[in-house]
Amino acid sequence: MVEEKHYMTEEGKQKLEKELEHLKTERRKEVVERIKVARDFGDLSENSEYDSAKEEQAFVEGRINQLEKMIRNAEIIEENAGDSNVVSLGKSVKFKELPDGDEESYQIVGRAEADPIEGKISNDSPMAQSLLGKTIGERVSVSTPGGDMEVEIIEVS
Repeated sequence: MVEEKHYMTEEGKQKLEKELEHLKTERRKEVVERIKVARDFGDLSENSEYDSAKEEQAFVEGRINQLEKMIRNAEIIEENAGDSNVVSLGKSVKFKELPDGDEESYQIVGRAEADPIEGKISNDSPMAQSLLGKTIGERVSVSTPGGDMEVEIIEVS
């Protein structure tokens, strides 16, 4: 079975590695301690603290496995690779909405580090799919949850 590649910037990979380290060195110990304390309360069949701690342990272990897989299959995006006028993975794109001229800017990253609040959108998102491969000055119809909008690409970096 071929494992899926996870596209990310070097910064994104480092962020995941830091989270993984935190989960392994700190959160695991905290959860084990919570389980130990909850066991001391007695009957485990009616012990909500124990159940909660075991659920948290399952979540932490699941996230550790997920992060290890993502890091193992990381494909680092070269942010300055390729034609500087073409929207591609790892680059930031600035566009203006037509006809009102409102400007927006996003960096297109792999889904592992997508965070729209920080201006990072997944290359799998409908918006990124509409923009990828387009060039400065090109007008594009972009899919959004509120419907399609027309934009003009004004900068790629």
